[in-house]
Amino acid sequence: MKAVVYHEPRNYEVMEVPKPEVKCNQVLIKVYSCGICRTDAHIHEGDFISRFPLTPGHEFAGMIVEVGEHVADFKVGDRVTADNAVECGDCYYCKKDMPLFCENFYSLGCNGPGGFAEYVVVNENKVYHISDNLTFDQACFSEPLACAVHGMDVIDVHCGDDVLIFGSGPTGILLTQLIKNGGAANVVVCAPSQEKLDLIERDGYAKTIKMDKNDYSKHTKVLKEMFPKGFDIVVDATGNPRVLEQCFNFPKQAGKVIVYGVAASDDKITLSPYQIFNSELKVLGSFAQIHCFDRAVKYLESGIIKVDDLATHHFDLADFDKAMEQMLHGHGQLKIIVHPNKD
Repeated sequence: MKAVVYHEPRNYEVMEVPKPEVKCNQVLIKVYSCGICRTDAHIHEGDFISRFPLTPGHEFAGMIVEVGEHVADFKVGDRVTADNAVECGDCYYCKKDMPLFCENFYSLGCNGPGGFAEYVVVNENKVYHISDNLTFDQACFSEPLACAVHGMDVIDVHCGDDVLIFGSGPTGILLTQLIKNGGAANVVVCAPSQEKLDLIERDGYAKTIKMDKNDYSKHTKVLKEMFPKGFDIVVDATGNPRVLEQCFNFPKQAGKVIVYGVAASDDKITLSPYQIFNSELKVLGSFAQIHCFDRAVKYLESGIIKVDDLATHHFDLADFDKAMEQMLHGHGQLKIIVHPNKD
């Protein structure tokens, strides 16, 4: 089969590799849609939890073409998506019922073979049926939406909360929709792309404010005028340390600041310990997801969370280099989807 193979950071090719063998508790999925996200950009640089050689791609959906002998709940021809996160179940954190911090954390597309390939093999307990009403493109949003569902668990939105979100990328927009549907009274998104802000306004996800990347005082002034007491929750969905630092200008007393975007592992920010102490701020991180896929698929199947407007660019597997160029250096993209197979 054909697959993207990274030999080392920034060094990859689309090449012929053996089709994976299916163990007794696994299924083989023919991949039709696999999304690229900002994490893939970090993996491209050898960051995050990447381990090489690697076939990336952790947001995938497709059809089962082979099942192991002990697989009971799936059959050939089933349309599915899959949870890429595999916990060991035996380490210190797994035994404390904290599997997200598994010391042997295995993630398809991050440190194990993923979906930028014609086929991917997945453990049965990580596979989820999707209905004929859900396209493969829609279903490949299950993984980023699952991360947003975990984010909601961390954030703990209360009815009537005022929420400010910095960032208008796909995962930020998914989280915005969940917060909007999760009890918040006011949701404001601040970001530099007017095109993306227009989409958010048009679809009714949130109020929007244009970010001035050259002069933060401009959007700060507008936000302070709109919400002089600040916000109950301030979310950085950019992964930009400069933006995260300015998040601390906006929480109410006893408010929450959420580190949701993926920064580089060596990024640093400057904080005021006195502000955190004096205002009793809560600074929370939201890392990936585990055991959130069932809720994510429900949201997509019900149509509560909308994703059609978020898929902006499509590439064949052979054009993976163009897809990564768009992710790393392009403009105007939201979700980029690679199609390893076309029937």
